[in-house]
Amino acid sequence: MAIWIGLAGGVASAETAHPVVVELFTSQGCSSCPPADALLAELGDRDDVIPLALHVDYWDYIGWKDVFGTPKATKRQKGYARANGWKMIYTPQIIVNGREDVVGSRPGQVAALIEEHRGDVSHVDLSLKRMGDRVVIRATGDGTARPCDIHVVRYLPSEEVAIRRGENAGKTITYTHIVRDWDVAARWDGLGTFEGAVPVPAGTPVVVILQEPKNGAILAAQRLR
Repeated sequence: MAIWIGLAGGVASAETAHPVVVELFTSQGCSSCPPADALLAELGDRDDVIPLALHVDYWDYIGWKDVFGTPKATKRQKGYARANGWKMIYTPQIIVNGREDVVGSRPGQVAALIEEHRGDVSHVDLSLKRMGDRVVIRATGDGTARPCDIHVVRYLPSEEVAIRRGENAGKTITYTHIVRDWDVAARWDGLGTFEGAVPVPAGTPVVVILQEPKNGAILAAQRLR
């Protein structure tokens, strides 16, 4: 992915609240996942939450190959485990703002964790703007922002899948917020203002996430539906 970059002086005038990023690690081959998939769909109605479904590929061997499963999703989940000292990965696992995890099929616990992180304050003002087939990213720190990677995520809003084999055989499930492409477009030191643009076909939903390196905390996030 190509990105043009500009850097300028200046700081944000105030701390900023951003939507809570909810990453669901799921699999079409996991019988425990459909309730979590449904919960993620419900979260899509909220403006204060950015839900993302990352389909892993490590359950493909038990009878059904997840049509959205990618090694990148599995790698990201393992990265979170290493960063946080977790001894195992599982599905359905939800990770909130890159900091805490919860079983994705437990709506009460998921809601509580989202509410806890709704008050997270960012030291970065992040904005996105479409310009034809590009999305312009602008981030301004308040002078205390930490270095971060700039992630660009493209996703499918929804797609129905008829599952013919494996633990969910016979079910037809509508999946939502399906991550199809995830790239680290740049790294920013958190100082001054970052400005850059990435190619995104017009009308394609996109999320931009500023996250500390090596699966650290998410500092800010915005989306264009």
